[in-house]
Amino acid sequence: MRSNWLVAFVTVLAAIAPASAQSVKAGIEAWQKADYDAAVAIWRPLAEKGDVDASFNLGQAYRLGRGVPLNLGAAQTWFERAARKGHLDAQTTLGLLLFQNGNQTGGLRWLRAAAEQGEPRALLIYGTALYNGDGTARDPVLGYAYVSRAAAQGLAAAKATLEEMDQALPLEVRKKGLAIAMAKAKEAPPPVEKKAASPKPTTKRRPVEPSKPVEAPTAPAVSGAWRIQLGAFSQRSSAETLYRKVAGNSALAGRKPFYVSAGSVTRLQVGPYASRAAAQAACNSVRPQACFPVAAK
Repeated sequence: MRSNWLVAFVTVLAAIAPASAQSVKAGIEAWQKADYDAAVAIWRPLAEKGDVDASFNLGQAYRLGRGVPLNLGAAQTWFERAARKGHLDAQTTLGLLLFQNGNQTGGLRWLRAAAEQGEPRALLIYGTALYNGDGTARDPVLGYAYVSRAAAQGLAAAKATLEEMDQALPLEVRKKGLAIAMAKAKEAPPPVEKKAASPKPTTKRRPVEPSKPVEAPTAPAVSGAWRIQLGAFSQRSSAETLYRKVAGNSALAGRKPFYVSAGSVTRLQVGPYASRAAAQAACNSVRPQACFPVAAK
């Protein structure tokens, strides 16, 4: 009789096991069902015990304000816990978050760490900073190398930036940069599969909504006479809302928003871009959002 009671007791305990007994994957599944509260409840105890994927995912929840109040300070704390243990997406997201908030030194430190592992967004932002000498010593050769590696991975914004660098840098500098890029690509460690979530159901564990900052990182922007226009609104707040929605797109990295008044409407434009072709390439990357190149005035 006592044996049966014990079995029943163990069964009940299993049914009400705390979230900490569950896996990061269980939180991912809850997140994908839009049950953000449940996802956070699962990830928090795991993150507190040092799980890097849970820490990163919890940081994303705070960054997006899902399952918890939006709190960029808390997001930064959790990203840093994971970043210090080598979590690539955490290093990239933390770097972008710091950079966009004016902490260029701290942001570039994490972006450099991620860039050395071949993360394309980090390669682009850190490479552009090196090229312009923004927050770090100017090194156009190494800057070209980093941006080349990002472009080689298919990052549209990196391809556009590389085209601009090709027009500005002499052939000898570009050759040196490409040689460094090839050497660093061989040295980069292979990517590590992570137990992180994705906005779409998948059997592969990926980050909670790929690492996007709440607003576009204020990476050093290259010059140009072109912008992209994303819409016209009767209220500026609507333009600002749209910008927050698209700001994480890699094609907008290093650019900034312009809220252009035109009578009773406010036009949302982002730039600069060196050419109409570069602006059009950026537009192609943010679709299905309506977008077209415009000359800056």
